[in-house]
Amino acid sequence: MSAKETAAVGQLLELLESRYAMRVLWALKDGHPQTFRLLQDSVGSITPNTLNTRIKELRAAGLMTHGTSGYTLTTLGADLLKRMGELPAFAGKWVSSLAKASTPKKK
Repeated sequence: MSAKETAAVGQLLELLESRYAMRVLWALKDGHPQTFRLLQDSVGSITPNTLNTRIKELRAAGLMTHGTSGYTLTTLGADLLKRMGELPAFAGKWVSSLAKASTPKKK
C-alpha cells in the first residue's frame, strides 16, 4: 500500500472510529430516508448532540446527505457499506469462535 493510500485509510478509520459513526451509517443501509428522530431511534442510546455531531461529520465527508424525506446515504456512503457487506457474516463467525474459546474443555 502506498503512503497516499495508507493516509486515506487512516483518515477514513479516524472518521469511522468516532462514537456511533458506523451505527449511524448502518442505520441507513436499507436506503430508506430517516428523520432525525427515526435515525436516533434506529441508532439507539445516542444523545441528540452526539447524533448532530456525527451527522455533520458524515455529511462533510460525503457519506450521507439530507433531503426532503430525511437522511440517506450518498452513493459513496452506500459503496462503503456495500464493501463492508461481509461484516455480518464475519461477526457471526467471530462471536461463535469466542464462545468456543470460552467453553471449558473436557478432560
